[in-house]
This record gives sequence, structure tokens and C-alpha cells, in this order.
Amino acid sequence: MNAIQRIFLLFLLVCVGCSAQSPAPSAPSSDLSHKIERQVRSFYSIPADVKVTVGEPAASTDIPDYDSVKVAIDSGDGKIQDYTFLVNKDRSKMVRLIKFDLTKDPYAEIMSKVDLSGRPVRGAKNAKVTVVNFDDFQCPFCSRMHSAMFPELLKEYGDRVNFIYMDYPLVEIHPWALHAAVNANCLAAQNGDAYWDFADFLHANQGEVNAEKTSAARFTLLDHEALLQGQKHSLDGAKLASCIKAQNEDAIKASMKQGDAIGVSATPSLFVNGRKIDGVVPVSELRATLDQALRDAGVAPPEHASASAPGSK
Repeated sequence: MNAIQRIFLLFLLVCVGCSAQSPAPSAPSSDLSHKIERQVRSFYSIPADVKVTVGEPAASTDIPDYDSVKVAIDSGDGKIQDYTFLVNKDRSKMVRLIKFDLTKDPYAEIMSKVDLSGRPVRGAKNAKVTVVNFDDFQCPFCSRMHSAMFPELLKEYGDRVNFIYMDYPLVEIHPWALHAAVNANCLAAQNGDAYWDFADFLHANQGEVNAEKTSAARFTLLDHEALLQGQKHSLDGAKLASCIKAQNEDAIKASMKQGDAIGVSATPSLFVNGRKIDGVVPVSELRATLDQALRDAGVAPPEHASASAPGSK
């Protein structure tokens, strides 16, 4: 059957009822909803303050003798996750169905949802492997990841891989990250190297910015450093100053929206040709992921010196 050849079916089988006797098929919908909600909350460890909404059963188009039930999980932060479950006709069992479309490359699908046009690039511009990092200039873990990639991995892979940063400032906990991202983008609008030098400075000197006693002082320092980069790279000073003063956040918000669409919720979040790496990981793991992506793209990975073997950093 062609449909079965195109998909994998992953079943997480759970009992909907707690009683020894299965409920009759005519059990009230509210009773079924209550049982489904309890099972979902238990299985996914969903806290009481998160809203779970169970929809009405409808005939399944995938599995005979099962009805489809949609469950929405709303944590109150504006993000609602939708899940589809299958419930058998006598309402004694529930199945979680996940379809995998083998006609599509899941990594390519992820990369297609991120607009990289106009973003500064480090490494080989026409490389077959792209590392996309959703970054926060105030995040200490991002600084650790940044220092792992630059200059070490850039030197190793620079002729085979390119590195691109997207913005994902966690404004709730990092109050100057958004301002820094806007300044970085003002630089990027004129010169990619100026952007990268500014990113290098911020990730190496977060403590210097944090040491300023007030928000205004931190913003002043960020503006000063951005203007210095403008002078260093002979940018249009008036245009740069105007951009910094305007603090237009539209591009940053658009970047964050793209991150949300591909499952970014924390920083750093890297995607190596679509393969996601969450948080700070050993350099050895980064190398392994880069090497695999290169092999998949038909490119030989570089030779790694023994001094840079796993555990060296």
C-alpha cells in the first residue's frame, strides 16, 4: 500500500481508562475528554497551570477503527502546541501517531524556513554546509559557543563551511541583548566584517558591558563600540549613527519568529544544514556534526590534528 510505504507510524500506546472494565462506546464526550487530558498530562508531565484542550473525536483517515482527537497545549506564552491522537472505537486505548514523509528531507525543510539573505557570512560563501546559530549577545553560553567556533573551527572548516548568525535575544532575562542585536545589524547593513568584529567583541567582553551600573550606561557603551567598528571599517558614520539611534527592532523580531518556527526556545541553538544542536556542546561533538554534514554533501572533512581531538577543549 503506497501510503504505508511513504510513512513510518510511531505508536505510543497508553490506556485511557483506569478501571478494569472498558467504558461503553456511548460514553459521554466529556468523560472521554477528561480521560485523554489526564493521560496527556501524565505522559508529558504537564503542570496544572498549563491549559490542555481536547477536541471532539472525528473519523481517522489514517488508521481504520480509530477516531482522531486533537489536543492543544497552551502554556500561556502565546505558543500553542497541537497534537493528534487516535482513540479506538470502544474508547479503551489511545495511540499517538507521527507521520514521516519520506519524499522530503527534514533537514532541508528546516533550512527552508530560515531566511538567510543579507546575513553576514564567515567562511566559504558557496560552501555546501551552513551553520546557522541563533545567538544572544548577552548569553554567557552563547559566548562559550562563539569562542569554540571562532577562531578554532573557522580555521579548520573555513574553506568548506560557512557560519551565519541569526538574532534570538532573550529579552526577559538579558535586558541589553536586543539593543546589541540592533547595533550589530546596523553594522551588518554596511559591512559584514564590521558585524563579526562587533560580535567577537561582545562575546569576549560581556562582563565589561554588565559592569556598567545602569541600563543607559550599558546602551551608551554598546553604541560607542558599534561606532568604533564603523570607524575601523570606514563605514558611513552618519548613516550608522542614525540607524543606532533609531533602534528599529523589526529585523530582530522577524529573526526570532523564524527561530520559533523551527523550534528555537533557548540560546545558543545551532543548525548544521538543518541538524539541530541545543546549547553548549563539546568541540568534538561540533566536529562530528560538521564532518557528517560534509560527508552527506559529498565533501571530504578536513584532517584533525591530534591536539584538537575530543576532550581537548
